[in-house]
Amino acid sequence: MQNFIWIVVQFRVSIPAYRAVIGRDNPTMRGFMKEERSQAPVIQTLTRRQAVVNAALAIGALGAISRIANAAPSEDISRNSESLHQELVFKAHRKRIYEIFTSTALFDKMTHDIQAKESGASGAVHPTEISHEVGGVFSLFGGRIIGRRLELVADERIVQAWRVAYWELGVYSIVRFDFAEQGPETKILFAHTGFPLGDAENLLNGWKLHYWQPLEKFLAS
Repeated sequence: MQNFIWIVVQFRVSIPAYRAVIGRDNPTMRGFMKEERSQAPVIQTLTRRQAVVNAALAIGALGAISRIANAAPSEDISRNSESLHQELVFKAHRKRIYEIFTSTALFDKMTHDIQAKESGASGAVHPTEISHEVGGVFSLFGGRIIGRRLELVADERIVQAWRVAYWELGVYSIVRFDFAEQGPETKILFAHTGFPLGDAENLLNGWKLHYWQPLEKFLAS
């Protein structure tokens, strides 16, 4: 920092020195220029060494300012997030799929087989609890998945603050389902963002086993 201040001071000092040489701040040159306007002014130029030194000081000062200005953003922005994006098509109207994802009884019925396989006789008494209100909470698979409803647009969109129970307290990701009707079928535009780094493959497999495969089987029954 001291070096930077010295460079700026030297650069600023060099400007008056240069002006003194050419005459604007030199009393002798001011008088000459005022009284002898008809004659070509005699200008004393800087030596090559002085010009090189002044240019180096100026460039060094500007470079130091640039480095300081560009340092802050890299300390404040993190780019270590992961996300999942899928497009899946199911043979059902979007109203039906929306109802399954927002109904405690229907979601519990859809995931019955996977819950029985993973929990056995020690399964939770109420494995599924889903609020119908924006801001309401949900608990799935006996409390292994919990969260809160952020947005509900009937038959069109569900947005949730979503977490796995073993994540650190206060850590939530965002899950979004958009339902687009395609004749007798529905395309689900799915996005899962903001989850802990390194969990992508595990979560991708979890969505397949706990949502997409049970949903396809449930709709076909």
